[in-house]
Amino acid sequence: MYIKKALAVAVLLAAAPVFSPAMAQSTDVSNMPASSSLPASPVAAESGDCSRGFFSRLAAAYREDAQPSTSSSPAPARRGMDSPFDSPPFPSAEWQLGGVDYPIGVPNENSQYPLEKALGCTQLGQWMQRHKIEMYGWINPSANLSTSSFTNYPLSYATRPNRVEFNQFLFRLERIPDTVQTDHIDWGFHFDNLWGYDYHYTTMKGVFSNQLLNNPSNSQPLAGKVYGDDPMIWYFDLYIPWVAQGMQITMGRYLSLPDIEAQFSPNNYLLTHSILYTVDAYTNVGIITTTKLNNQWTVQLGVHGGDDSAPWNRSSRASLQACVRWVSVSNNDMLYPCVESYNGDKQTYNNLQEFVTTWGHRFSHNVHMLTEAYYIYVRDQPGAPAGVPGYPLGEAPNFPSGINPAYGIVNYFNIELNPSNMISIRNEFYDDKQGQRTGFATRYSSHTIGLTHWVSPDLEIRPELRYERAYDFPAYNDGKKNYQATALVDVILHY
Repeated sequence: MYIKKALAVAVLLAAAPVFSPAMAQSTDVSNMPASSSLPASPVAAESGDCSRGFFSRLAAAYREDAQPSTSSSPAPARRGMDSPFDSPPFPSAEWQLGGVDYPIGVPNENSQYPLEKALGCTQLGQWMQRHKIEMYGWINPSANLSTSSFTNYPLSYATRPNRVEFNQFLFRLERIPDTVQTDHIDWGFHFDNLWGYDYHYTTMKGVFSNQLLNNPSNSQPLAGKVYGDDPMIWYFDLYIPWVAQGMQITMGRYLSLPDIEAQFSPNNYLLTHSILYTVDAYTNVGIITTTKLNNQWTVQLGVHGGDDSAPWNRSSRASLQACVRWVSVSNNDMLYPCVESYNGDKQTYNNLQEFVTTWGHRFSHNVHMLTEAYYIYVRDQPGAPAGVPGYPLGEAPNFPSGINPAYGIVNYFNIELNPSNMISIRNEFYDDKQGQRTGFATRYSSHTIGLTHWVSPDLEIRPELRYERAYDFPAYNDGKKNYQATALVDVILHY
């Protein structure tokens, strides 16, 4: 009930402003899409007037953010190359780097969202400002029309077809270490709690996973409670400036490192996810070090408890993790090969052996592309897939012993139209050799085009069209069709 009330209040607040057709300027969000790094409007009398009530200041903050700012403040100090992109309209201004909130040497450029502005007159808000602690989040509903009737899977996260869905209510609390300076050790932390339909994908075994695993359902496309809660991210950061050009140690539960996409709605170029992303690793619990050797080279080394399994759960397996990121001197190319997980052990809950490479290329400041390819496998998968060519649905033989592999490649072509709008075109090919990842042993392709429109610094709207096909087995609509077409739209309201 409290979620419904919060959504109603947020929608009313979002409707209050007089929205501007364009943003005043673009700034760097540096892998922190939720905080948006959109230019903050000058603090107006209403949102900073402590004689007004909290909700009055909150509504005023939304109205003020909707007005384009004519002022421009100098860019904060930065230790490294300039940001390659604009954000907004892109979800990030930096080349991809997992495991950290910002690449080392990139400043925290978060603007205050309305919640923090409204809290500015309270003792809590003032204490948070003194200690550089931030509190914000977003609300993310979506709607879709589909040629499927029972399930859109392996499309994610809008798995239930022809309906409005409440995907994410995300609450974030964080402190970001200052990695621009090099004269003292700094620290930070990050906590995200997600409530909504998307918990079906983000849940880690051993962390509130009873909501998903202990509630089977034949009437829904995915097992588990329809809506659930996932304390999705919780880690502590320690920044040590004297190791090479800076090392950051991350300890806790963090996003898997290499993907172009992420679980958080604002972190993505498109509303839906690629098949490649849908069926690979989501989060790890472990320790990862990120070391900046120079402006071109960054190295990451770590160990975690296996993909999507908490270390205290018996499905967990200690796994190695290693990545290298290279950025060209021109800042026009990025290469990011990763061993996301390797332990050589047998399949448990999701014991992936995963090898990933991402290449990014910038054609201009307004146009770039990202291409990701991976090879993943599990060993000695028990049970049987749902669909295999030559067998009726549900009657396929068990997986063969040994390696059970899958391959995928996806390309994003991204165009900034203006500071408020971007278009992304995604094409992918996926080969689930034995059906271990999707349930169907077939090759897939998917083709997607979407627009991100920033109505205001606090409100995004993302319409999208998608067509996908399974070539060897009718994998769509629960094994009944070999293709699927969808039209979708979602709204991201930041608070």
